[in-house]
Amino acid sequence: MTTLMSAPPAQKAPKAEGGLLDLVLRARELSILGALVVLVAVTAIVNPRFLYAQGVEDIFLNASILVLLAVGQTLVVITRNIDLSVGSVVGLVAFITGKYVSGDDRSVVMAILIGLAVGALCGLVNGLLVSFCGVPALVVTLGTLYVIQGIGYYIAQGDQINAADVPQSLLDLGSGGVLGLPYLPLIAVLVMAAVGYYLRAYPSGREFYAIGSSPEAARLAGVPIRRRVLTAYVVSGLLAGLAGVLWLARFGTVVADAAGGWELKVVSAVVVGGVAIVGGVGTVYGAALGALLLTTIGSVLVVLKVNSFWQDALTGLLLLLAISVDRLLALRMDRVLRKRSAHHVS
Repeated sequence: MTTLMSAPPAQKAPKAEGGLLDLVLRARELSILGALVVLVAVTAIVNPRFLYAQGVEDIFLNASILVLLAVGQTLVVITRNIDLSVGSVVGLVAFITGKYVSGDDRSVVMAILIGLAVGALCGLVNGLLVSFCGVPALVVTLGTLYVIQGIGYYIAQGDQINAADVPQSLLDLGSGGVLGLPYLPLIAVLVMAAVGYYLRAYPSGREFYAIGSSPEAARLAGVPIRRRVLTAYVVSGLLAGLAGVLWLARFGTVVADAAGGWELKVVSAVVVGGVAIVGGVGTVYGAALGALLLTTIGSVLVVLKVNSFWQDALTGLLLLLAISVDRLLALRMDRVLRKRSAHHVS
């Protein structure tokens, strides 16, 4: 009788631990959402024009490209890696697709496919070097950042793509919409939802978290670590390629170093959004909220006529704060789980 009564708690323990982790993640995402609401409300009080329809639309349009990059970066960071080449990939793809569509009777669909292919190829190179060659991700992606930049400068030869040379059908993708909703945010939301659902609902998606939580345990459990890490980099490159095409559609005028420095913005958005830099924890939804928060901060500073220097300072401060919170939460969860394990053993 005693054995039968003590069995259920032991079976429920893993669920309780998973529930604790889900609760922490939800708390992080809700705190970001709350900070976003407070920021918007305070700014609207100071300057009511901030919430005019055009202003709100501009925020979502500007955040969309960063959200796409953050979703791809999330996959990489969850596996305990990083991709610093995404900004360079965006610039390269934007210029290559701009060159392509500047010709006569160029297909916009083909331009998008070219952008996706270039981005996927860059991700494939990163993934092969990291997963199969064992080179540290920081070294690989820092190197490919400069290589891709160099290729972009070589192709550009000092030229730039002008909006007048870009087909209106492609420019409409960056400024148009359907049923009153802009295309760019819709694309970002669809991609975010698809990747988020895959990570949560499919066993192969959960394997990304297993790799980040404990690579050795994941290996012993039969998880194809190299294949999953390679997949993460290819998806990150693919989304960077898509972001490059959308960059061209959004801004029209493109130079060789478009999106230069954006790799740090992307990493900041991901970490501020609750994705642990040490891997294994976080969601694409939190990363998207982090991207939206950083974009909103930039818009708020412009509206309040604050020096743009403070945007970088605030981004750095939020990054340090997020990493510190991650560390404190990790220590707290470790203590809680140890107490629960000791309780069940006793």
